[in-house]
Amino acid sequence: PTKAATDARRLAPLSLNVSHNNKGGAKLKLNISAFALTCGLIWGFGLFLLTCWIILFEGATGEPTLIGLVYRGYTVSPIGSIIGFFWGLVDGLIGGAIFAWLYNLISARILSSES
Repeated sequence: PTKAATDARRLAPLSLNVSHNNKGGAKLKLNISAFALTCGLIWGFGLFLLTCWIILFEGATGEPTLIGLVYRGYTVSPIGSIIGFFWGLVDGLIGGAIFAWLYNLISARILSSES
């Protein structure tokens, strides 16, 4: 097989499932686990990098923040950035899974009502 075909198979879990309905339109279905993992990693790394940015310019305060009220243990400190990464990962996984599941549910109902 070609390199492109091998790469396509390796990345298949990260792609959208596309099928065609009887009217010729495409039906897109999100891969829930891949979407959830992507959201979790983006949110976790985003919170980690934001905390590092604040520490770089303002210094580590260790004081509780508004985010720390939701994410237990999170503070503007090096250990707080790691705690924030894990909370963001979990929060993004849950939020991404719910979003992708709702998207698939709503898009299936819209397409079935058009048939």
